[in-house]
Amino acid sequence: MSDPNSPSAPAPQVLERGDGERLAYHRAAGQLPGVVYLGGFMSDMTGTKALAVEAFCRERGQAFVRFDYFGHGASTGMFTAATIGRWAEDAVAVLDELTEGPQVLVGSSMGGWIMVLAALARRERVAGLVGLACAPDFTEELVWNRIGPEEKAALARDGVYYEPSEYGGPSPITLGLIEEGRAHLVLGAPIALTCPARLIHGMKDPDVPYETSVRLARRLNSVDVTVTLVKQGGHRLSEPEDLARLCATVGALLDDFS
Repeated sequence: MSDPNSPSAPAPQVLERGDGERLAYHRAAGQLPGVVYLGGFMSDMTGTKALAVEAFCRERGQAFVRFDYFGHGASTGMFTAATIGRWAEDAVAVLDELTEGPQVLVGSSMGGWIMVLAALARRERVAGLVGLACAPDFTEELVWNRIGPEEKAALARDGVYYEPSEYGGPSPITLGLIEEGRAHLVLGAPIALTCPARLIHGMKDPDVPYETSVRLARRLNSVDVTVTLVKQGGHRLSEPEDLARLCATVGALLDDFS
């Protein structure tokens, strides 16, 4: 697997958005269904899982796209100006402009929420879903419902507070992110998707309870849904055995279509 940070690594291509912002992406041509990787909150397209899925797709000759959302990685935009709706629109724009034919969406953490929203917007294009530690509705259930009065006061006063993170510096959480996210909650009602879905979640995930993936499975209208629980797995699921499981899951779903 090539190092995306090495001087010889190819520069990302750019998708122009209508508002002057630009999404950075990498794309590989190949057979259909294609695969689109959707990263997590404050993650970029150079992460271990994105690169592992890309290498797997290239090896089997499958079309593939990975990209950075607005305000992430090599894309333009201020992270604190972003919302769930904006990131879902980014994913739909990638589907519309960078892919053709049926696509399998692979979403990690927040990307699991984005993949559901994108699939709802483009039901005719999405052939399947693969979720890894899916975090639908996290702005409400895992942020707003968990923070204390001091953080809520900071949001009301400043419009932002900074949540400590073990994955790097503090994560800025804006009031706009939480309020706009309420328009995109999916776990409170049946989800009108009938494509196959494969959900993987670590039972020792400290950030997103594994029950979230079980709830998502129940809400999806599809009857072809499986949930794989990894007893010793954490949130990232980036160990070699986790990557092998992820790629095998993607491959098995793609094989079903062939």
